[in-house]
Amino acid sequence: MKQLLINIMLTFIWVAVTGQFVWSNFVFGFLLSFFILWLITRDSATKKYFGQVPKIIGFFFYFLFEMLKANFEVAYDVLTPKFFMKPGIVKYPLTASTDMEITILSNLISLTPGTLIMDLSDDRKVLYIHVMYMKNKDRFINHIKNGLERKLLEIMR
Repeated sequence: MKQLLINIMLTFIWVAVTGQFVWSNFVFGFLLSFFILWLITRDSATKKYFGQVPKIIGFFFYFLFEMLKANFEVAYDVLTPKFFMKPGIVKYPLTASTDMEITILSNLISLTPGTLIMDLSDDRKVLYIHVMYMKNKDRFINHIKNGLERKLLEIMR
């Protein structure tokens, strides 16, 4: 957390010094300060930050792609005269165990168009998900398990 705050502070210093308040300058300043912090860090405890940032950026783009793909699928279904919906309810076994992990995973699944979290089991081991386009239940579970949940848990653990 300390490294992230230092990185953000150095980014804003870079933007203030250059005087150009554009997104490309923020991104460049963040990458430059990230690289400088990586060069001067010798403590192995703070090195974890430098492995987490690329994972977080990769996760962001992965989720963005999945959300766009789902948006196009729903938009196509709405705009065409024939409905392609095959709704279903999936009993999804969770790997996530903490309240924070389950909450973030549930919110990310619900943010994706065509899916909605209906319930969490009392033992916190199963999510019940309503899926708008249920083509193959096992493939859906595998897609969430090996995609969204795995990448999220890599970041959070």
